[in-house]
Amino acid sequence: MSELVTGEAVALELRPARLPSRALAVLLDLVVTVAVYVAVTVALVASTSSLDGAAQTALTIAAFVLVLVGGPIAVETLSHGRSLGKMACGLRVVRDDGGPIRFRHALVRGLIGVIEILMTFGVVACIASLVSARGRRLGDVFAGTLVVRERVPFSSAGFMPPPPPWLAGRFSGLDLSAVPDDLWLAVRQYLTRAGQLDPRVGWAMAERLAADVAARTGAPVPREVPAPAYLAAVLQERQAREARRAFGEASAGGRTAPAAPEVPVSPAPAPPRAPAPVAPPPAPSSDGRSEVSRDVPPDGRRGTGFVPPA
Repeated sequence: MSELVTGEAVALELRPARLPSRALAVLLDLVVTVAVYVAVTVALVASTSSLDGAAQTALTIAAFVLVLVGGPIAVETLSHGRSLGKMACGLRVVRDDGGPIRFRHALVRGLIGVIEILMTFGVVACIASLVSARGRRLGDVFAGTLVVRERVPFSSAGFMPPPPPWLAGRFSGLDLSAVPDDLWLAVRQYLTRAGQLDPRVGWAMAERLAADVAARTGAPVPREVPAPAYLAAVLQERQAREARRAFGEASAGGRTAPAAPEVPVSPAPAPPRAPAPVAPPPAPSSDGRSEVSRDVPPDGRRGTGFVPPA
């Protein structure tokens, strides 16, 4: 595996293609290219038989350049790094940051490939691939590219087993800030590949990693907890803390505080209305009849001064 860092600071784990697969892909591409070149040459000879020798030589050189040099460049540019041989072998040309190649990358690879593959019969390319740590030839070095494997066989090595249920939340009080990232990476790689290791070797590695983690946290490993279970529980605790830090307590815990129940509020009673004033009784007149005031009506309300006609 080769770790590449993209422009967004994302680490990519790619499998660089080695010399046997690359040589087979180049051989297939050469067979197809030479077959096309022979067909084009025969067609040119048949169609330009009436021309002189200089014109036929110029057309032959032009066909050589276009087919053997321009053809692979055009195919890699249009297919983003997947020629016919690479497609058959499951390979692909990418940039150093893991992105797809462009015309300038394919142009540099094609021009240098004429020297190190065609003119030297692949000797220079083989030596450069053997010397390079990631199997790159000179064209890849100058173009800033890398040939990687696209078809990777499936395996269950990437599965990380969860910790036992009885260890859930037991290490929530550990101080994990002093544990470096490379030690966390080693713990994760051990847990994902524990099933492929020899039992004795895996157990010794787990004990060593658990001792390193315990030394950084300041708390010893409990005696009743096996080393692999301890590593799985501590790693899960770290991932839970990272999730809480990134997404908040509510999304990490999945619980929210219950809302207080609403208490119905009854409306306040209306104040009692004051009783209407009662008009004083009319004073008796000299003939014994009570005289009704014109300004005060019989219902006790104050008069307006208007007297209806008789």
